[in-house]
Amino acid sequence: MFRRVAFRCIAGCSETYPLDQAIYRCPQCQNLLEVAHDLEPLKQRSGAEWRQLFDARIGRVAWPGTSGVWTKKEWICPELDDEAIVSLGEGATPLLPLQRFASKLGVGELWLKQCGASHTGSFKDLGMTVLVSVVQQAIRSGRSIRAVACASTGDTSASLAAYAAAAGIACIVILPRGKVTRAQLVQPLACGAHVLALDTDFDGCMHIVQRLAVEAGVYLANSMNSLRLEGQKTVAIEIVEQLGWRVPDFVIIPGGNLGNVSALGAGFDMMEALGTITKRPRIVVAQAEAANPLYLAYKNAWKFVPVAARTTLASAIQIGNPVSIEKAIAALKKYDGIVEQASESELAKNAARADLQGLFTCPHTGVALAALEKLVQKKVIAKNHSAVVISTANGLKFTDFKIGYQQGTLAGVAHAQPNLLAELPHDYDAVRRKVDEITS
Repeated sequence: MFRRVAFRCIAGCSETYPLDQAIYRCPQCQNLLEVAHDLEPLKQRSGAEWRQLFDARIGRVAWPGTSGVWTKKEWICPELDDEAIVSLGEGATPLLPLQRFASKLGVGELWLKQCGASHTGSFKDLGMTVLVSVVQQAIRSGRSIRAVACASTGDTSASLAAYAAAAGIACIVILPRGKVTRAQLVQPLACGAHVLALDTDFDGCMHIVQRLAVEAGVYLANSMNSLRLEGQKTVAIEIVEQLGWRVPDFVIIPGGNLGNVSALGAGFDMMEALGTITKRPRIVVAQAEAANPLYLAYKNAWKFVPVAARTTLASAIQIGNPVSIEKAIAALKKYDGIVEQASESELAKNAARADLQGLFTCPHTGVALAALEKLVQKKVIAKNHSAVVISTANGLKFTDFKIGYQQGTLAGVAHAQPNLLAELPHDYDAVRRKVDEITS
């Protein structure tokens, strides 16, 4: 099985490992692994033929048209049995034009990739469908896997719990106590996952779950497992596909544990290698100022030093020691990458500005939009450029953030523009006076 695709060391060690083996680091040098494809069979189709095939599958009711990941199965996991695939209709999310936002900032063309429209409300679904599908096939072929497990700041746990439930596989989630929104916490609980809340931060949870993967025989589902990135790379493919196979000048993505950065690069790499595109974008990673180890490394000639992440409204990227740092830096170097940061006020302001265009964005999208604004101000992104901002999660998971902004109660956030509830008696004249006030 899995002859055309395998794990290999990112540092170039010679050994490869089958996808259904529970392995996350190279046994020879301890570097992370990546998924390597045999591209020769795929090159039997031209770039034009691949574009035509993928376009023909979009929006079909029959499988795999409902999944933005599995419409690209040949590029993801070609030898996986169709019967083993665990799909919840993930991906195929909208690419929304932000014309008024672009005009105000001074950007030529601007779109928002709304990954929060996926099944559990985040881009994590794209990777989890691949990981859980491979686990299901491994179990069916006789491999012993006691449970799948992850550390999470919210979205990873929701996604893993949903896909594990769909597959009937036991799921263990480790969260930092009190640092996950109620909406995110209820998702894994509702799906039957065993949720453990620890008195630590995400980095502490990550340390525990990595030990469990080695010593307790559970299967690690965090993004240091390269199977996750295979699904997440379809974000890049979808963006280009939705733009009529045109590559934007910039792609801006929020970064926490940083698996999504190398996933983006992998998607563009594969499109270029197989002839569906001839241009690369510049990749921009946006970090919260309170949790900015990649930004600090970028400013210091890519010399990485972990930090103690401080509290940020962008809780899903409150990570001081990202697991996928080496992969992220390699991708950014290849894609002429930029790293920018956003303060709490900047991220909240930009999330609110996007909401006034009807988007209802998560705080992490606010970080990415703030990075966009800064790069426009620095004249890195100009009027003749096109840009795509990736929105990683659904704003409905962060209603306390939204309410706090409107009420002006968010710590460290200045210049809130409240839009408060108007409570009136059941009286036409009172309502009419209010309407006249609003519309005058």
